[in-house]
Amino acid sequence: MSLFHQPKLTWEEINLKIHASDLHIGSYDIPVNIITMAAPIMLLCVLLEYFYDRRKNLGLYTSDGMIGSIGVGIGYLIATALVNVITFKIVWWFYYYAAPITIPYTWWSFIICMFAYDFARYWAHRLAHEQRFWWASHVTHHSSDHYNLTVSFRLCWIDQIKLVFFIPVVVLGFDPIMFFIVHQIGILYQFWQHSDVIPPMPKWIEAIFVTPTNHKVHHGKNPSYIDVNYGSMFIFWDKLFKTYRAPGERPEWGITQPISSTTNPFYLVFHEYVDMIRDFFKAKGWREKWKATFGRPGEYKSDRKW
Repeated sequence: MSLFHQPKLTWEEINLKIHASDLHIGSYDIPVNIITMAAPIMLLCVLLEYFYDRRKNLGLYTSDGMIGSIGVGIGYLIATALVNVITFKIVWWFYYYAAPITIPYTWWSFIICMFAYDFARYWAHRLAHEQRFWWASHVTHHSSDHYNLTVSFRLCWIDQIKLVFFIPVVVLGFDPIMFFIVHQIGILYQFWQHSDVIPPMPKWIEAIFVTPTNHKVHHGKNPSYIDVNYGSMFIFWDKLFKTYRAPGERPEWGITQPISSTTNPFYLVFHEYVDMIRDFFKAKGWREKWKATFGRPGEYKSDRKW
């Protein structure tokens, strides 16, 4: 039997593994639900940054901003928990029925999967800035007018629709559990990027990886910082596809369109969807309706707010 044509894991076998306490890659044990285990460390980092901010009077945190970020973050965890099994079964289905080969579960395939996943994430992220339909699920992440670790909690509650961008990674033949672990590592890696107190890394790190220094550029609403630095783990994708912008002027945080509430998590998550639907029905003709839905964010915007 060929190395790349091993028997695929059935849904029952996947279920047994995903509910196990850990997985084995060579001689290493990897916990399945890494985010759950990392949550206390993330909260500790937030507290450390918060108290450091208070001690140095940096103005990184506001009460409204923290309420908004924590509210959105809690909603995201609940929404993810509700659809986790469905999402994972979709991943398994494409792996089991559409992948022409099976890539063995090894250390080297894990690394390849990480590169493939991050490549797909670059394009998913980029499209989320270039088309309003996808921007509606991403604007929540950019809605804070401050920059601190809690900004990483601002994730859309229906972000799972972006799974469509990652199906090609699964179809390549990567084990669904490997994909699941890589996905969690990708989310966790983005946590530290959202800090304004971490100094620049050595040049070789800044040239390869996404860091707080080069990711801060992405969150700036300065004209020169709009729609750049889309990388999630690796910044060289931006250099390869000409979307990289080196850090320069101090970023101004937030989005160019003002928002009506900074604390209401339902508003922060759904306000762009509401505006987009209103614009769709307000638009005359299917060409205008298409533009209102899939045009560049901000090109077609009604004055009505909720």
